Amino acid sequence: MRRDVLELRAFYASARGRAAREMVARKLSEAWGDPRGLEFLGLGYATPYLEAVRERARRTIAMMPASQGVEVWPAVGRNLACLAPETALPLPNAMFDRVICVHALEEAEDAVAMMQEVCRVLSPTGRVFVAVAARNGLWSNAEGTPFGHGRPWSRSQLEAVLREADLEPSGWTRALYAPPFAWTARWAEGFEQVGAWLWPPFAGVILMEAVKQTFAVKPRASRARARVFAPGVLAPAPHAPAGRAPAGRAPAGKAPDAAMRQAPLASEPVSP
Repeated sequence: MRRDVLELRAFYASARGRAAREMVARKLSEAWGDPRGLEFLGLGYATPYLEAVRERARRTIAMMPASQGVEVWPAVGRNLACLAPETALPLPNAMFDRVICVHALEEAEDAVAMMQEVCRVLSPTGRVFVAVAARNGLWSNAEGTPFGHGRPWSRSQLEAVLREADLEPSGWTRALYAPPFAWTARWAEGFEQVGAWLWPPFAGVILMEAVKQTFAVKPRASRARARVFAPGVLAPAPHAPAGRAPAGRAPAGKAPDAAMRQAPLASEPVSP
């Protein structure tokens, strides 16, 4: 069962949520580069991270699973968020240059089917970024946060799911080294710098980048029977004088048996 959208919004409005958003969004912005002219899709609850690219990207859409609920986003202007089945996105193929999945895989009923839909709507040169709760991190045990619900992931497990969905992992990193306590939110930046050197396996979030696998199809030759139409062999017909049909052939308008009776055989004697 997914967390309700109101719980997710309340978490990111808190001090812990703001610190988590800042640490994770920094890694994402470093990975996807300049968003100008690109089309972005957020799946799960990605609106806190899409806010940084909404003004510069060509198009930005946030799709939230039906079991989670949806909120109006952004607060000002046209709404860019909607509900959608996570395994049947109502979108055309190869539409988006960047796809961000946050709070999506941990509580997904079928993680492979979800990522296959992501692969379908991703352009051939696009990239997908997946943020999941780390299995060894402290945040996966903090039930007061969205990272503490659902299934936490290891790096190898996440790579296996992406490859099964025809997505090839191209890079990964960790984030959120601060303990999941309210009093540590003000020192989250210091924990982020020190934790990357002292205890990297205990990060709270694993971020992985993947690209779409495209295979070149080489035509294969196959044998096929060729039908050759050759003209038939025609036997020459003997020349006959005008008005007389050649022996053995019936004159026009007469039956073949009548012609045979009129023309005697060469082996029979002819009476005088």
